[in-house]
Amino acid sequence: MDYRQLSRFLGSLLLMLAASMLGCLAYAVYDQEPRFAADRALGFSALITAAAGGLLRWLGHGSSLEILRREAIAIVGLGWTLSTLFGALPYMLSMPSLAPAAAIFESASGFTTTGSSAIADVEIWPRGLLLWRATTQWLGGMGILVLFVAVLSMAGGGGTKSLFRRESSGQLGEGFAARMRDTAIRLWQIYLVLSLVCFAGLVVLGMPVFDAVCHTFATISTGGFSTRNASIGFYRSPAMEWWIIVFMTLGAISFMLYAWLVARRWSKWKQDEETRFYLGILGLVTAAVTASLLYNSQAPDASTALRDAAFTVVSISTTTGFVTADYDRWSNFSRILIVAVMFIGGCAGSTAGGIKVSRLMVFFKNFARQMVHAFRPNQIIPVRINGVPLTDGYLAEVGFFLALVGFIVALGSLAMAALEPSFDLVSGFGAVIANLFNTGPGLGAVGPTCTYAGLSPPSHILLSLLMIMGRLEILVMLALFVPALWRRY
Repeated sequence: MDYRQLSRFLGSLLLMLAASMLGCLAYAVYDQEPRFAADRALGFSALITAAAGGLLRWLGHGSSLEILRREAIAIVGLGWTLSTLFGALPYMLSMPSLAPAAAIFESASGFTTTGSSAIADVEIWPRGLLLWRATTQWLGGMGILVLFVAVLSMAGGGGTKSLFRRESSGQLGEGFAARMRDTAIRLWQIYLVLSLVCFAGLVVLGMPVFDAVCHTFATISTGGFSTRNASIGFYRSPAMEWWIIVFMTLGAISFMLYAWLVARRWSKWKQDEETRFYLGILGLVTAAVTASLLYNSQAPDASTALRDAAFTVVSISTTTGFVTADYDRWSNFSRILIVAVMFIGGCAGSTAGGIKVSRLMVFFKNFARQMVHAFRPNQIIPVRINGVPLTDGYLAEVGFFLALVGFIVALGSLAMAALEPSFDLVSGFGAVIANLFNTGPGLGAVGPTCTYAGLSPPSHILLSLLMIMGRLEILVMLALFVPALWRRY
């Protein structure tokens, strides 16, 4: 392991984080909320973060910019961990009533775009901190390290391909793989354009400018932090809900497809099976939940049932976590479907969490192949995605990942049962899957109308680790605990 190189890159990451804090500091000074001292909290946090970043940069001075596999894994895993810890400083310094573990939980929820909150009443918080809270989600949405790659590349850094692959779950196509810097910059350009369009629409539909900024950050990033305790339901605007549905869906589709669209590679859209499969899932589950709401008389009319079902299904499946209705009061049929889409999540290469639609497709196709093999063992049946045959090694990797997810959910649920004796089984299970898959609201005591404010500090730390693990698709975080990663060459 090249520790000087690791120090250099992590130092640059912290300096970028400090710059983001300064942007929120400027708004806090403008907003003038002295009773919370949000401006001083953000100022001191930026100073501490910049000092730590500067020190790490100095310790790594003169190191190579060519990133190898081990360094890429360490930079991504430690980068998200450091971002979470330093990102918690504004909460700790401005709101001393918030326990350190809860502040870390809030920061992890932001950067991982989970949307879980340890704040019981968000509407009493200073707007400078709410902006920082939303900014962490916007940065985390595409991946703060992808921004890191783009800026370093513009500054002349090389060797970013390995780092980008570790941060993004998307596949890199032929033309884009050769120039990783251009890819990262293009993705952020698309991300920025979608954010601006979403913001403009919310303002036109009547949302206050500050709220529109924060909700735009949370929508495009599929994060779910709101400036209102009632989330999007506060505005009681069907038009806003449908507008947000559109952009939550756009955020959950692979951003590489948008890059291909800009490059006029229309064939990529035609070949993409994952997006069609994902939109099909959204349509079928929305129709089923709508029918259930009408059948059980849980909606006043068909249009309300469709809107509530569509918003909830899209919000949960994209792992955004916005709320307009209390789905925990719906029928067991609807709740089971919601938990199912919570597991699945969005597309690979998107801002959404979950196990990803592409893995689900691979699982079903491999399942069908194994069924045929049971009766025709000599028949060769390749598993293809977008017309490309997958290797047996990749199929085994997907199977291992799904088994690992099941093991972590079971172990996490057991840990929550030990740490929170007052929780029932549904609440503990709901908390684990909602945070591991970066969804936010869970079930029971942590359902859509509740928060995570009442949890114990150990539970906040456990769920924070699950958020980061889920955001990095588990294996990167687990790799940090493998001794071979840290051995010198």
